[in-house]
Amino acid sequence: MTSLVSPAATTSAASSAEPPARFLDLLASEWIKMRSLRSTPWTLALTTLFVIGSAAVSALAENDDLRRMSAAARTHEGFHVFAAFPPAGYMTLMLVAGSVGALTVVSEYSSGLIATTTVAVPARGAVTAAKAVVTAALWTALGTVVSTGSFLVSQAILSEERAGVPLSHPGVLRALIASALLAPVCALVGLGFGTLIRHSAATMVTTAFVLVMLPPIFSQSARWSAAVNHAMPAAAWRRLVQTWEPDPHSLGYDATVPGSWAVYVLWPLLAVVLAVVLVRRRDV
Repeated sequence: MTSLVSPAATTSAASSAEPPARFLDLLASEWIKMRSLRSTPWTLALTTLFVIGSAAVSALAENDDLRRMSAAARTHEGFHVFAAFPPAGYMTLMLVAGSVGALTVVSEYSSGLIATTTVAVPARGAVTAAKAVVTAALWTALGTVVSTGSFLVSQAILSEERAGVPLSHPGVLRALIASALLAPVCALVGLGFGTLIRHSAATMVTTAFVLVMLPPIFSQSARWSAAVNHAMPAAAWRRLVQTWEPDPHSLGYDATVPGSWAVYVLWPLLAVVLAVVLVRRRDV
C-alpha cells in the first residue's frame, strides 16, 4: 500500500534540510547589495576626483608661496604635508564615508529589506559583521587610491619648484597609511550610528557632527579638553600626517602618534561591536 506525500510537505522538508548560509555567502550578498545601487559608483568616483583635485589645488597654491620665498626660507619648509593631504578634501572624505557607511544599514530599515534579510538569515550578528567587512574593504580600497593619488599628484606639481619628495621620505608612509585608513574608520563609525539610530536624517546629522564638527569645539589648551579632541578620528588623522615633532614650548597639549593609532583602532572596533550587539537584542 502506497502513501501519498503532499508537495508542501516535501518542499518544507527540503527547505529545512538546506544548510545555513556561510559567512562567505553573506559577504557575497552584501557586496551585491552595495554594488547594485546606482549611486555607489558615482559617489566613489566623485569623491576620489574631489579629494585628489583638492590636493592638486593645494599644491598649486603652495607653489605660488614657494615662488615668493627666499632660498633660505625654503630650506626649512621640508615635506609639504598639507599640500598632499589638504584638510578640506579629507574632511569631505570623512563625511561621505560616514554617510555611505550609515546608509548600508539605514537603507535596509527604511525600505523594509531588513525583514527579508533576517528571515533568510536569522543570524543577525553574522549579517552585520558581513556588512562591516564589505564596508571596510570597499573604503580601504578607495582610501588607498585617494591617498596615493593625492600624494603623487601633489608632489608632481611641487616638483616644478623642486619641493616634491619621494615615497621614501621620512613620515610619508605614515601619512599615506593614515589617510588611506581614514575612510574605512569613518565608514564603520557611520555603520555603527546607523545601527543605533536607524533614521536616515538623524544618522547623517549625528555622523557629521561627531566626525567633523565636534573635534574643533574642544581646544588643546586644557588637558581634559585636549584629551577629548585627541580621541576623535579627525584629530588623530591630523597628528598622523604631521611629519614634524610638536613644539616642546607650546602651551597646548599635543596628541601622540601611538595614541592616534589607538583612536584609529578603537572607533571602528567599538562601532562594529555595538552594531552586532544591538541587532541581536532589538526587534527588526
